Amino acid sequence: MNDSAQSKKTTLQWIWIALAFAALIIITLLPHTKGLPVAGQRALAILAFALILWVTEAVSYQVSAAMIIGLIALLIGLAPSVSDPSQLTGTSNALTMALSGFSSSAVALVAAALFLAAAIQATNLHKRLALWILSKVGTKTNSLVFGAILVSIVLAFFVPSATARAGAVVPILLGMVAAFGLPNNSKLGALLVITSVQAVSIWNIGIKTAAAQNMVALGFIEKEFGKTITWSSWFLYAAPWAIIMSVLLFFVMTHLIKPEIEAIEMGKDLIQKQLEELGHLKPSEIRLIIISLLLLFFWTMEGKLHPFDTTTVTIVAIAILLTPKIGVFDWKSVERLIPWGTVIVFAVGISLGTVLLDTHGAQWLSNKVFGSMGLDSMPIIATIALVSLFNILIHLGFASATSLSSALIPIFIALTSTIHLGDNRIGFVLIQQFVISIGFLLPVNSPQSMLAYGTGAFTAKDFLKSGLPLTVIGYLLILLFSVTYWKWIGLL
Repeated sequence: MNDSAQSKKTTLQWIWIALAFAALIIITLLPHTKGLPVAGQRALAILAFALILWVTEAVSYQVSAAMIIGLIALLIGLAPSVSDPSQLTGTSNALTMALSGFSSSAVALVAAALFLAAAIQATNLHKRLALWILSKVGTKTNSLVFGAILVSIVLAFFVPSATARAGAVVPILLGMVAAFGLPNNSKLGALLVITSVQAVSIWNIGIKTAAAQNMVALGFIEKEFGKTITWSSWFLYAAPWAIIMSVLLFFVMTHLIKPEIEAIEMGKDLIQKQLEELGHLKPSEIRLIIISLLLLFFWTMEGKLHPFDTTTVTIVAIAILLTPKIGVFDWKSVERLIPWGTVIVFAVGISLGTVLLDTHGAQWLSNKVFGSMGLDSMPIIATIALVSLFNILIHLGFASATSLSSALIPIFIALTSTIHLGDNRIGFVLIQQFVISIGFLLPVNSPQSMLAYGTGAFTAKDFLKSGLPLTVIGYLLILLFSVTYWKWIGLL
């Protein structure tokens, strides 16, 4: 980037930062509104500030997290207490609120999931698994599309990071494209890469531990409703939707993009060569496979054959993986491979959502945004349809589903009281969390899509061509499941 472009970018960043602070100050100084505590009004001001920074990426998510902590401590600390308006909340108490997300079991699970993803990356097991699956599906382009989807599905069970899964599959697929003498931006390259990242996004919904944003929703659900959703329950709810979407993804992609060739004759040799370069299974890989399978067993059997929750068994597994002799990596490897800022952003997102709920800011906003729509008098399917559409549209402005969950899930939780959903509260919030992960339209809507976009294999227009039908299909499938399958199994 030249100096002029860099200067223009910096100027634009400062404009957005100034706009974020302007929104914060204006909302904070607005006249008091009946039914909204002062602390709630200031929590909404901080939310507006955060949304501008998150949508524009004027600063990194990690920097925005530090700003949010400081603003909660100051603005909420100097506001009258919600429980006793005659007393100030106090900066010490407000700081405790700002840091409350760090004590959430959901954050511990995200951190443990990053450790697990690092272990798989350190041993190259994810690459071996992806290569092995692709070696079995054949060299016809339709078979490779199927293989790309299958790899994304299998890795979702074991690699709790969408970016890591995309990072494992995309280079392999592009290597096969290059082996046939085609450039990254060939139709074949676009077909395979877009398919793989869309499959990754689909299975963020299908599996509880596949994406950090799922942990955000579960953290709020557990705190507000006192209900834990087990790994197997989530799988029962979401996996059928993801399976159907994966099948439809295959047909959408194979009809949408017609590659230059119908088979990569050298593809099998290339995959075999890469497998040979990895060599035989190393002892560390064998130990990781055993621990991963045991972990999957404990996740699946949570609440059935044992009393341990998902977070606890994952942390125990990480402790084993770090133990000398029986583990697979050491702390120095961990420090290099784990994006620690992700844990901070995640925790602060939960803190902000909790503050919105505790100060009644989320409830007030929910009443104002959705109350006027008359949702309380509509059938639940109409409510799901309208709120899901709103959810999909607002995702267009977000590059992080985790941030979107932090902003919206508290509002959706408050909405369940506004429209008196009763026993359907948890089901409604969970369905909206599924919708939050529908980021199929633009590459900027998810980190894994941006990773793939950075390879130059496709244009934003190519991605939109596939994302549009997938979004419409995914939305309609959400509505269909809401009136059939999710009713039958008791989610609604």
